[in-house]
Amino acid sequence: MTTRSAPTTPGPAQSGPAPGGPARSGPAWFGVVPAEAVPDLRLAGLAVAAWLTALVCLHRTAPAAVLLAALATGLAALLTAHLLGRLGRPTRLARRYGWIVVAVLIGVVCGASATAARLHVRDAAPLRALVDDRARVTVDLVLRDDPRPVRGAPGRPATLLVSADLVELTAADGRRVAVGVRLLVLATDPAWRSLLPGQRLSAQGRLTAPRGGDLTAAVLTTSVPPVPHGPPPWLQRAAGTLRAGLQRACEPLPDEPGGLLPGLVVGDTSRLPATVEEDFRTTGMTHLNAVSGSNVAIVVGAVLLLVRWSRAGPRAGALLCGLALVGFVILVRPSPSVVRAATMGAIGLLALATGRPRVALPALGAAVLVLVLVDPDLAGDPGFALSVLATGGLLLLAPGWRDALRRRGVPAGLAEALAVPAAAQLACGPVVAGISGTVSLVAVPANLLVVPAIAPATVLGVLAAVVSPLWPAGAEFAAWLASWPAWWLVTVAGVGARLPLGTVPWPGGVPGALLLAGATVGLLLAIRRPMLRRLLAVGVVAVLLGALPVRILAVGWPPRGWVLVGCDVGQGDALVLPVADGRAVVVDAGPEPSAVDGCLRRLGVREVSLLLVSHFHVDHVGGVGGVFRGRRVVEVRTPGVAEPSAGRDLVNAAVSGQQRRPGAGGTEVPRPAPVGWSYRAGGVELVVLGPPYPLRGTRSDPNNNSLVLRATVAGVRILLAGDAETEEQRALLDRGPPDAVRAEVLKVAHHGSAYQDPEFLRAVRPSVAVVQVGVDNDYGHPSPSILSHLARDGVRVLRTDTDGDVAVVTGRHGLAVVTRGADRRRR
Repeated sequence: MTTRSAPTTPGPAQSGPAPGGPARSGPAWFGVVPAEAVPDLRLAGLAVAAWLTALVCLHRTAPAAVLLAALATGLAALLTAHLLGRLGRPTRLARRYGWIVVAVLIGVVCGASATAARLHVRDAAPLRALVDDRARVTVDLVLRDDPRPVRGAPGRPATLLVSADLVELTAADGRRVAVGVRLLVLATDPAWRSLLPGQRLSAQGRLTAPRGGDLTAAVLTTSVPPVPHGPPPWLQRAAGTLRAGLQRACEPLPDEPGGLLPGLVVGDTSRLPATVEEDFRTTGMTHLNAVSGSNVAIVVGAVLLLVRWSRAGPRAGALLCGLALVGFVILVRPSPSVVRAATMGAIGLLALATGRPRVALPALGAAVLVLVLVDPDLAGDPGFALSVLATGGLLLLAPGWRDALRRRGVPAGLAEALAVPAAAQLACGPVVAGISGTVSLVAVPANLLVVPAIAPATVLGVLAAVVSPLWPAGAEFAAWLASWPAWWLVTVAGVGARLPLGTVPWPGGVPGALLLAGATVGLLLAIRRPMLRRLLAVGVVAVLLGALPVRILAVGWPPRGWVLVGCDVGQGDALVLPVADGRAVVVDAGPEPSAVDGCLRRLGVREVSLLLVSHFHVDHVGGVGGVFRGRRVVEVRTPGVAEPSAGRDLVNAAVSGQQRRPGAGGTEVPRPAPVGWSYRAGGVELVVLGPPYPLRGTRSDPNNNSLVLRATVAGVRILLAGDAETEEQRALLDRGPPDAVRAEVLKVAHHGSAYQDPEFLRAVRPSVAVVQVGVDNDYGHPSPSILSHLARDGVRVLRTDTDGDVAVVTGRHGLAVVTRGADRRRR
C-alpha cells in the first residue's frame, strides 16, 4: 500500500529560484553538470564582464574607458532601481535574470575603471613625447619576468625580450620622467640573458613606440650590457639555483626528453629542440611546455595524496599543501604568469579535493576578477585565457563527463583520466584556433594518450630540482626516471604531428575564436538530445567523406610519383629530390631548422644521400641543423665561393655535430662542387652547370656564384637555379650550349626577384615553375613582372607562400602538380 502526500503550496523558500540563481531541478545543464550543481552565475557574469571590458579598453584610450564606465554605471543604477520596485513593478523575467545583468554591468564598470587608470599612466604626456622623438635615454628598471630569446635568423645576434617596470627615465637632453609604467626591452647583448626577475638595473638605449593593445608604454632597443643595482631578491636567487640544478641533472639525457623535462616542470624551454616544439604545437600539446594550473594541481595533488595516505588531519593537510604550493611557486619563479597559474591550479585542486564545483566556480570567478582588476594586462594574455578556460572546463564539463563514463561501465580512474583532458581541450579550443588559425584533429587523442605520463614526469622533475643542490647524483637519477615519461610525450607528439591532416585550416583571430566557441556551445547543446546527436554524427561523416578525400584519400603526402618537392620554409629555399624509399637529395635548407625538418619528416626522409648548398646566405643555410636532425647525411657539397663566412660556419658546425653524435654515421667533410661535377643515386642524376667561372664585382657576388644544377628524376629534367641573378644567367648562356639549361621544371632563381634575364627564362622553356618565397616578405618577392612573363609563356607557377609545400609529380599523363596548403606563420 502506497501513501501519497497531498500537494503543498510553495512557500517563500519554494517559490522559485533565487534572483539570478539556477533552478534546483530539471535536466542537466548543457548535458554535463546536474542542475543542482549549477552555481550562481552572478559572480561569474561579473568576472567575465570585467575581463572582456578590460580587453576592449586596452585597445582604446583612457577617456573612452571612463565614458564606458560612466555609461555602465548609469544603466546599472536604473536597472537596480527597477528591480527594487522604485521604477515600476519588475516582470517575472526581470526578477529572474535582472540581477545577473546588474552583475554584468558592475563588471563592466570595474573593468573599465581599472583599465582607464592604468591607461592614463601609460599615456602620460612626458613619456609619450620622448617616445615620439625616439629619444636616447638611460632607464632604471625592475625586471618582471625572465628574458626570453626571440627565434631569429641564424648567424645574427640573438634578440632577448625583457619585460620590466620602468622606475625612472633620463633623456640625453636632461628631461627626466619618474613613472611606474611597463617597458619592453629588446636587447642583443648576451649579458641580459642571465638576469633574474625582480632585479633592479640601469640600461641605455633608444625609445620606440609599442604595438599597442596592452599596458606597455614604450619599447627600449639596446645593444649594451645592463648595469645591475644589487642582487636579485632571495626568492629569485633560490629559484635560479634550483632551476640550474635541474638543467645540470638533465644534461646527460638525450636531447629531446632532456630538453622537454625542464619545460614540463618549470617552463624552461631553452634546451627544447625546435622540432619537438613544432610537434607539440601541431598536436595541441604546447600547453605542457609552460607552467600552468595543471602543474600546480599535479604537485600539490601529490602532496594531498600523501597526506590522505598518512591519514593526517585536514589542518595538517591544508598546511602541507600550502607549503607545497609556495615551494613550487618559488621553484618556477614567482612571476605574474606563475602566480596566475598557481591561483588557477589551487582552484582546480579545491574542486577535486571537495568534490563541489559549486564552491570552486565562484572562487574561479573571484580570482579572475581580482587578477584582472590588479593587472588589466592579463585580459589580453593568451596564457591567462587558456588557464581560466582549462580550469572552467575542469569544473563544468569534466565532472559530468566522468560520471557519464562511469555509468557506462568505465572504471573510475580511467573515466577521470579521459574526462579531464578532453574537457580542458574542448574549453581551450577556441583560443588556440584564434591564435594559430588551425584546429587540431589529433589534439584530444594526443592529450589523452599522454595523461598517464604527465604526473610522473612532473613530480620526478620537481624532485630532481629540489635535491640537486644537496645530492647531484640523486637529482640525475630522478631526472633519468622522469625522462621515460618525457620520452613518451615526445613520441606521441612526433607521431601525431606526422598524421595526415592532423590540423585543418580555421579562421584566425577573434572571429575564428568566436566561431569555434559558438560551434562548441552548439555541440554541447546537441549532445543532450538523441535526434540531434544522430544529425550531428551524420553531418560530421558527410564532411569527412565530402571534403577530406581531396587531401587524404585521393592524394596523401607525399603524392605518388613525386620528382621534386619545394618545402614551405618561409623566405628561403629548400628542395627535395627522391632517391629511394626514405632517402633523398636535399638542395638548400631554408632559414631555420624546424621548417625544413618538418618538411623532410612529412616526406618520410630518414637519410639524406646528398646535401647540396647553392650558396651560403642564411635563407639557404640557416636551417641546415634541421636537415641533420634525426637523420644521417651521407655527403655535403658546397659552392666554390665560401661567402658569407657565417653561412659556411653554420654548415661546418652541423657536419661536426653529426660526426660527434654516437651512432649517427659519419658525414664527409663538405667539399666544393665545381662545374661539371656530377652525382647519381637511385633515380636521381645531377650535374653542376654553373657558375661557369668565378663572378666578381656583381650586384651580389654570393648570389651570382650560386650553384646552378640540372637534375633528372624519372626522366624529368629540373633546373635548380639557386639565387643566380642576371650576371650568372647571362654567363651560363654565353659559355654553355643553348640546350644545357633546357628543363621541364624550373626552380625560379632568387625567390622570383626582378633580377632575371628574359633570355634565360626563354632558354629554359619550363612547363612548371616553382617559386620559393615567404608570406608578406619585405623584398617584394616574387616580382609581378617575372610572374607575368612566365604566365605569358603558359608556365604553371607554384608559390610556397600561397600553396605551401609544392610537389611536381609524373605519371601516365605527364607532369602534374600537387600542393599541400600554406602555413601562414612562415615569413
